[in-house]
Amino acid sequence: MFPKIKKRLRNIFIAGLLVTIPIAFTFFILNFLFKKLDNALSPYFTKFLIFLGASVTEGFRLPGVGVFMTVVIIFLVGLFTTNIFGKKLVQIGERILARIPIVRSIYTGTKQVATTVLDADIETFNEVVLVEFPRKGLHALGFITCENKGEIQHKIAAEVVNVFVPTTPNPTSGFLVFASRDQIIPLSMTIEEGLKFAISGGIVAPPFSPVEGKVLEPKDVAPNINI
Repeated sequence: MFPKIKKRLRNIFIAGLLVTIPIAFTFFILNFLFKKLDNALSPYFTKFLIFLGASVTEGFRLPGVGVFMTVVIIFLVGLFTTNIFGKKLVQIGERILARIPIVRSIYTGTKQVATTVLDADIETFNEVVLVEFPRKGLHALGFITCENKGEIQHKIAAEVVNVFVPTTPNPTSGFLVFASRDQIIPLSMTIEEGLKFAISGGIVAPPFSPVEGKVLEPKDVAPNINI
């Protein structure tokens, strides 16, 4: 009895983290952009305007300077890291971070999630489905990529589609399954929602209406978290 309660409490706590951490991180970034950078950079921008002859006073502040400068800084960092010298410095920096216990875990996890989200080519996915995998009676979340053609289709009697079954929490790797239409179960969730579902290990699920058989809009229902 106690192990079940302990597992239940653990799942609730993890679900809370999955909701709280993105919100807290988003708030931190926005607060940093709109307050810290604006307060630090606005005075210099004001002095620059005065130098150009603009009719502004020393106390003039232009909202959004921090956001604009952040975009510029990110672009410059990207420009720097795309050349050979920059790549070498990044690799050296990552090797140093990999030797620091706590920092290593945070940096590696954050980079993995960012790489997954930014590099995922969702345009290659056409539909989210359930497919029996890795054996009959078990179902896995999959993404239909295209209709199968060529030798594989020639060897199989039924018409099959290519289904990519992602791994968790990194959906950029996975398995390629060939299944006929009658072997898959179509889902109403979007490709983005399917990726979030896979990344979270099934904890963060999109809201669903069994009556209407469709995914609800956020305005219609509060976010649903399956435990």
